Amino acid sequence: MSKFIFVTGGVTSSLGKGIISASLAKLLQSRGLKVTIQKFDPYINVDPGTLNPYEHGECYVTDDGAETDLDLGHYERFLNISTSQANNVTTGRIYQTVINKEREGDYLGKTVQIIPHITDEIKRRIQLLETNGEYDVIITELGGTVGDIESLPYLESLRQMRRQLKNKDCLVIHLTLIPYLKAAGEHKTKPTQHSVKELQMAGIIPDVLVCRTESHISEDIKEKLALFCNVEKDHVIEAIDADTIYRVPILMREEKLDEIVIEKLHLHPKHGPNLERWNDFLRRYKNPKHEVNIVLVGKYNELPDAYKSIHESFVHAGAENECRVNVIPIHSENLDDTSLPLEIHKIHGVLVAPGFGDRGIEGKINAIQYVREKGIPFFGICLGMQCAVVEHFRNVVGLDDVSSTEVNKETQNPVIDLMPDQVKIVKKGGTMRLGAYDCQIKEQTLASKIYGTNNISERHRHRYEFNNNYLEQMEEYGLMATGFNPGSDLVEIVERPDHPFFLGVQYHPELKSRVEVPHPIFVAFVKAAIQFKKAKEMVKML
Repeated sequence: MSKFIFVTGGVTSSLGKGIISASLAKLLQSRGLKVTIQKFDPYINVDPGTLNPYEHGECYVTDDGAETDLDLGHYERFLNISTSQANNVTTGRIYQTVINKEREGDYLGKTVQIIPHITDEIKRRIQLLETNGEYDVIITELGGTVGDIESLPYLESLRQMRRQLKNKDCLVIHLTLIPYLKAAGEHKTKPTQHSVKELQMAGIIPDVLVCRTESHISEDIKEKLALFCNVEKDHVIEAIDADTIYRVPILMREEKLDEIVIEKLHLHPKHGPNLERWNDFLRRYKNPKHEVNIVLVGKYNELPDAYKSIHESFVHAGAENECRVNVIPIHSENLDDTSLPLEIHKIHGVLVAPGFGDRGIEGKINAIQYVREKGIPFFGICLGMQCAVVEHFRNVVGLDDVSSTEVNKETQNPVIDLMPDQVKIVKKGGTMRLGAYDCQIKEQTLASKIYGTNNISERHRHRYEFNNNYLEQMEEYGLMATGFNPGSDLVEIVERPDHPFFLGVQYHPELKSRVEVPHPIFVAFVKAAIQFKKAKEMVKML
């Protein structure tokens, strides 16, 4: 049987339950244990696919096409595993399942209630990953904050599971905040006490307290928390702010969180912790030999989490190149013909980010024209690739009224058009081209050199695609299609052989970058930026 660990949060949101869960999972994995993580979100949306990025950050897509919470990205990046639909469940999906069963008569005329029907479905979902016996440990992160009305069914389900499982098979970690009041000159434990009290009122006593703090907490504070929260003092863990999320596993190792869990759950690790590759990554990250500035042209730059996977991919690729990558966000709506050179003349590469809708499109196209003409390394993802195609037909081919039908439905030259299987779709949730699809890359191209193979699989999330009616004309003027889906002939990759580094992809490579296995395109892009910077410096010296 799998062992279950539940991670709850109190006092405030955004404390980092996902990072703590991923860090603990990494420590257990480093000892030879098989671990997976799942996230339960308390909102009523069926999934985050229809949420504006400003609402909930990026929508993370798995291989099987699930649109999920961004914390699944942390899980995959830390553990170097692939998650699935089963790893992220929302209240909306729980209720949808229960209501569908009621409509089909599965409850035999019973009155459908929160208890037992909703809680039973939650417990079924929690235990779904256990069915094949693949994992030693299943970590379940309960989203939201203890005390929120939305979280009550999940806490009740947790209480019931603790009652069913033996203590050695189930453990609860409560992540909380210990604020420091400068005026009083001391840390305050009262918010945590109240948070644990809320848990206790739900019938749950936490086994471990993980305390987020901006500065070290004293032994007296730990003693006080242990006394008032009814936990052992050694099980009060300090989680001090770190300079990077990738240092958190090391901090949790120093606090012996993994040892506590192993002892409480009677786990049998295969060996001691092996974090050699992780520490090597941190060493290269903290001691860069190079530094480059990469502009991220996007439309959701006010919220960094909207492009979370892209930012983290640059961290991975930067460490691989022993390079500090300074990501400079520029809002595409602010880029016109006059401001562009002033904004990005000191940079060494430009990434045009994915997105939806017509807002900010012209700024992205202006940026692509500038970097194409100046020979600056360019990388376009999804909409960024589509904008590169539009820019090419406008400014290189010289066609009139060129656009994407997403932006202009009446355009005379729809070089980017709605996919045929999307034409009759009305419902928005879960209906895009989602998940992993194969791509065949032409030989002797930039893409084939980057991947080192001609057959790849990458994750997608889009409705519009390159219009193959314009393929011959596009390539005649120098923008080459070098990657195709073997089943649909969808153009997956475009590049310019006459440019130092000009690559656009229809898929989302940022979703497959890992700490220990950075994505090859990001690695190559950062390397190209380093070379571009060196070339600029050589010109200045001459």
